[in-house]
Amino acid sequence: MKYTRLSKEQFEELHQEFINFLATQSITADEWQSIKQNKPEVAEQELDVFSDLVWEGVLTQAKYLENISPQHMYLFHLAETQIELVGLKLTNEAIDLTTREGFSWLRENLMDDAVELFQAKKDYSEDKQLDKFALIQQGSAITKGDLFKYFEKLVG
Repeated sequence: MKYTRLSKEQFEELHQEFINFLATQSITADEWQSIKQNKPEVAEQELDVFSDLVWEGVLTQAKYLENISPQHMYLFHLAETQIELVGLKLTNEAIDLTTREGFSWLRENLMDDAVELFQAKKDYSEDKQLDKFALIQQGSAITKGDLFKYFEKLVG
Protein backbone atom coordinates (compact mmCIF):
# COMPACT_ATOMS: atom_id res chain seq x y z
CA MET A 1 0.00 0.00 0.00
CA LYS A 2 1.42 3.35 -1.05
CA TYR A 3 -0.63 5.70 1.15
CA THR A 4 -2.95 4.92 4.06
CA ARG A 5 -6.26 3.13 4.10
CA LEU A 6 -9.30 5.33 4.04
CA SER A 7 -11.22 5.60 7.29
CA LYS A 8 -14.56 3.90 7.84
CA GLU A 9 -16.24 7.31 7.42
CA GLN A 10 -14.40 7.94 4.15
CA PHE A 11 -15.41 4.52 2.83
CA GLU A 12 -19.02 5.30 3.75
CA GLU A 13 -18.81 8.61 1.87
CA LEU A 14 -17.35 6.82 -1.15
CA HIS A 15 -19.71 3.84 -0.96
CA GLN A 16 -20.96 4.19 -4.55
CA GLU A 17 -17.43 4.69 -5.89
CA PHE A 18 -16.32 1.53 -4.07
CA ILE A 19 -19.21 -0.42 -5.59
CA ASN A 20 -18.15 0.85 -9.02
CA PHE A 21 -14.54 -0.14 -8.24
CA LEU A 22 -15.63 -3.68 -7.38
CA ALA A 23 -17.79 -3.79 -10.50
CA THR A 24 -14.77 -2.97 -12.69
CA GLN A 25 -13.29 -6.19 -11.32
CA SER A 26 -16.54 -8.08 -11.94
CA ILE A 27 -17.17 -8.50 -8.20
CA THR A 28 -20.88 -8.50 -7.34
CA ALA A 29 -22.36 -7.55 -3.95
CA ASP A 30 -22.87 -11.23 -3.09
CA GLU A 31 -19.31 -12.09 -4.10
CA TRP A 32 -17.99 -9.19 -1.99
CA GLN A 33 -19.86 -10.54 1.07
CA SER A 34 -18.37 -13.98 0.40
CA ILE A 35 -14.84 -12.56 0.00
CA LYS A 36 -15.16 -10.62 3.27
CA GLN A 37 -16.24 -13.78 5.12
CA ASN A 38 -14.09 -16.42 3.47
CA LYS A 39 -11.00 -14.54 2.28
CA PRO A 40 -10.53 -11.55 4.60
CA GLU A 41 -6.97 -11.02 3.34
CA VAL A 42 -8.29 -10.55 -0.22
CA ALA A 43 -10.92 -8.10 1.08
CA GLU A 44 -8.15 -6.17 2.88
CA GLN A 45 -6.16 -5.99 -0.36
CA GLU A 46 -9.17 -4.64 -2.25
CA LEU A 47 -9.71 -1.95 0.41
CA ASP A 48 -6.04 -0.98 0.18
CA VAL A 49 -6.03 -0.81 -3.64
CA PHE A 50 -9.18 1.32 -3.61
CA SER A 51 -7.70 3.62 -0.93
CA ASP A 52 -4.56 4.14 -3.00
CA LEU A 53 -6.65 4.94 -6.09
CA VAL A 54 -8.67 7.52 -4.16
CA TRP A 55 -5.54 9.10 -2.66
CA GLU A 56 -3.84 9.21 -6.06
CA GLY A 57 -6.82 11.08 -7.51
CA VAL A 58 -7.03 13.50 -4.59
CA LEU A 59 -3.30 14.23 -4.61
CA THR A 60 -3.26 14.75 -8.36
CA GLN A 61 -6.01 17.36 -8.02
CA ALA A 62 -4.59 19.13 -4.94
CA LYS A 63 -2.99 22.49 -5.73
CA TYR A 64 -2.77 24.15 -2.30
CA LEU A 65 -2.24 22.98 1.28
CA GLU A 66 -2.38 24.82 4.59
CA ASN A 67 -0.92 23.84 7.93
CA ILE A 68 -1.88 26.28 10.67
CA SER A 69 -0.80 25.95 14.29
CA PRO A 70 -0.96 28.50 17.15
CA GLN A 71 2.37 30.12 16.23
CA HIS A 72 2.97 29.10 12.60
CA MET A 73 1.22 29.17 9.27
CA TYR A 74 2.62 27.10 6.42
CA LEU A 75 0.91 27.75 3.09
CA PHE A 76 1.91 25.52 0.19
CA HIS A 77 1.38 25.83 -3.54
CA LEU A 78 1.82 22.44 -5.18
CA ALA A 79 3.19 23.70 -8.47
CA GLU A 80 4.08 21.53 -11.43
CA THR A 81 7.77 21.00 -10.66
CA GLN A 82 8.15 22.16 -7.06
CA ILE A 83 6.46 22.96 -3.78
CA GLU A 84 6.31 26.67 -3.01
CA LEU A 85 5.98 27.74 0.61
CA VAL A 86 4.87 30.98 2.16
CA GLY A 87 5.42 30.75 5.87
CA LEU A 88 4.51 32.91 8.80
CA LYS A 89 5.84 32.70 12.32
CA LEU A 90 4.63 34.59 15.37
CA THR A 91 7.12 35.45 18.08
CA ASN A 92 4.36 36.66 20.42
CA GLU A 93 3.17 33.49 22.13
CA ALA A 94 0.06 35.23 23.50
CA ILE A 95 -1.40 35.15 19.97
CA ASP A 96 -2.97 31.90 18.72
CA LEU A 97 -3.53 31.75 14.96
CA THR A 98 -5.98 28.86 15.33
CA THR A 99 -8.51 31.12 17.06
CA ARG A 100 -10.73 33.75 15.50
CA GLU A 101 -9.21 36.39 17.79
CA GLY A 102 -5.66 35.40 16.88
CA PHE A 103 -6.39 35.49 13.17
CA SER A 104 -8.08 38.89 13.54
CA TRP A 105 -5.02 40.16 15.39
CA LEU A 106 -2.83 38.94 12.52
CA ARG A 107 -4.94 40.71 9.89
CA GLU A 108 -4.66 43.98 11.78
CA ASN A 109 -0.98 43.62 12.71
CA LEU A 110 0.70 42.05 9.68
CA MET A 111 3.58 44.51 9.83
CA ASP A 112 4.15 44.01 13.56
CA ASP A 113 7.65 42.94 14.64
CA ALA A 114 6.08 39.78 16.13
CA VAL A 115 5.18 38.57 12.59
CA GLU A 116 7.89 36.96 10.46
CA LEU A 117 7.06 36.13 6.84
CA PHE A 118 9.25 33.93 4.67
CA GLN A 119 9.26 32.04 1.39
CA ALA A 120 10.90 28.85 0.18
CA LYS A 121 10.79 26.51 -2.79
CA LYS A 122 11.65 22.84 -2.96
CA ASP A 123 11.78 20.49 -5.92
CA TYR A 124 9.71 17.35 -5.68
CA SER A 125 11.46 14.08 -4.99
CA GLU A 126 11.05 11.22 -7.44
CA ASP A 127 7.46 10.72 -6.22
CA LYS A 128 5.54 13.98 -6.36
CA GLN A 129 2.33 12.49 -4.93
CA LEU A 130 4.14 11.00 -1.93
CA ASP A 131 5.67 14.42 -1.22
CA LYS A 132 2.17 15.92 -1.14
CA PHE A 133 0.88 13.04 0.96
CA ALA A 134 3.67 13.55 3.52
CA LEU A 135 2.55 17.16 4.01
CA ILE A 136 -1.03 15.99 4.59
CA GLN A 137 0.19 13.36 7.06
CA GLN A 138 1.97 16.18 8.93
CA GLY A 139 -1.30 18.03 9.39
CA SER A 140 -1.83 20.01 6.19
CA ALA A 141 -5.30 20.39 4.71
CA ILE A 142 -6.17 20.78 1.04
CA THR A 143 -7.51 24.27 0.26
CA LYS A 144 -8.36 26.56 -2.64
CA GLY A 145 -5.23 28.61 -1.95
CA ASP A 146 -6.78 31.92 -0.92
CA LEU A 147 -4.39 32.43 2.01
CA PHE A 148 -1.37 31.39 -0.05
CA LYS A 149 -2.23 33.87 -2.79
CA TYR A 150 -2.83 36.67 -0.28
CA PHE A 151 0.43 36.17 1.61
CA GLU A 152 2.43 35.51 -1.56
CA LYS A 153 1.59 39.06 -2.67
CA LEU A 154 2.88 40.40 0.65
CA VAL A 155 6.23 38.64 0.48
CA GLY A 156 6.64 38.63 -3.32
